[in-house]
Amino acid sequence: MSDINENELHSMLFFQLLYQFQSMAMMHLGKIENPVSKKIERDLEQAKGAIELVRMLKEKTKGNLNGKENEFLEQILTNLQLNYADEAAKPNPPEEKKP
Repeated sequence: MSDINENELHSMLFFQLLYQFQSMAMMHLGKIENPVSKKIERDLEQAKGAIELVRMLKEKTKGNLNGKENEFLEQILTNLQLNYADEAAKPNPPEEKKP
């Protein structure tokens, strides 16, 4: 049996879930490469959806998180919101022409 108790496991899984939402949002913001297409792509609507998921988690978990979980959630949400504002202020990139 593992040395990790159920609370520690849940905390690790919560961090992993937040990290997945953060990665998805950053990919849609065009900040990191899409692992499937191997391209930098920007889709602000999809990014906004991922950020809204993190915001919903914040509301639904209010009062149920330990200090580290809450701090990590706040940092991710703030980082995503700032990156979204940065990308939203940029002009839309030209559409790629398809052959």
